[in-house]
Amino acid sequence: MKFDVNLSILFTELPLLERPAAAAKAGFDAVELWWPFDRPCPADREIDALRRSIEDAGVRLVGLNFDAGDMAAGDRGLLSRPDGSARFQANIDVAVGLAGALGCRVLNALYGNGVPELSPDAQHDLALSNLSRAAEAADRIGATVVVEALNSYESPTYPITSSAAAFEVIDRVGAANVAFLADLYHLHRMGEDVLDLIDASAGRFGHVQIADDPGRGRPGTGAMPYDQILERLDASAYRGPVGLEYRPDGPSAESFGWADRWMPDGPASGADARGALDGRNSQGVQEGRGARDTQDTRDAQPSAEQAKSGE
Repeated sequence: MKFDVNLSILFTELPLLERPAAAAKAGFDAVELWWPFDRPCPADREIDALRRSIEDAGVRLVGLNFDAGDMAAGDRGLLSRPDGSARFQANIDVAVGLAGALGCRVLNALYGNGVPELSPDAQHDLALSNLSRAAEAADRIGATVVVEALNSYESPTYPITSSAAAFEVIDRVGAANVAFLADLYHLHRMGEDVLDLIDASAGRFGHVQIADDPGRGRPGTGAMPYDQILERLDASAYRGPVGLEYRPDGPSAESFGWADRWMPDGPASGADARGALDGRNSQGVQEGRGARDTQDTRDAQPSAEQAKSGE
């Protein structure tokens, strides 16, 4: 099994351009990013600096978000928003160009929050149009565009909150290179049986991201059965990397001990072995399950950068 590190939530104790090298030093050879700029069309020098930092670190970019708006202010994508559609369209070629230059073949297009003054059908039609545009552009570099469901506790007006809703969007677009981003943390928070989902639909996954629930910490800190989850993924039709998109409870480089079993030659730190999955006690698991309904008020607080997205 291969893991990649999301550099928008891990290693945020470092400046952005230092994170790829930190991930490589920790033993990873692949990374992913939310859109790392504050506008859809950053200056060429900014894009070049990020590209060089990834290339110089010797890691691969395996996932990149399209611009999703002002995440710190609560935006969760632009696909379906009349006030964000032009911004999204301006970003398509920029994001696809950056992905293409780095060999990245997965681009995440967040749907966007609901707009009270617009009917859901009208928003849906706009989202499908923009998603089709993005898929056409991504196809030029052989990339897949993924659609993600978010949980309604952290993103209360985001309408795509289940795998079924995401699959409906994907099916309506009807493009061969549009697939599902299975963020197992968000899906579990919404009550989905992620083991059943893997068994039934892994062949439709374009990417997978993980964190534990409750808390969005590393696997083993919450109630999710990650031994079983990773075993099922490893045996499934999904052959891509698994993105680590969790909030570390200390230095990022020390948060990978849980992965020793899955990456015997990988980055896990012995100092963090206390977080290994096999060491989690059953009482803690049961307490975590009972806490899910109130977890939205008790999640670990993200850094300023992490607060950009509930993604």
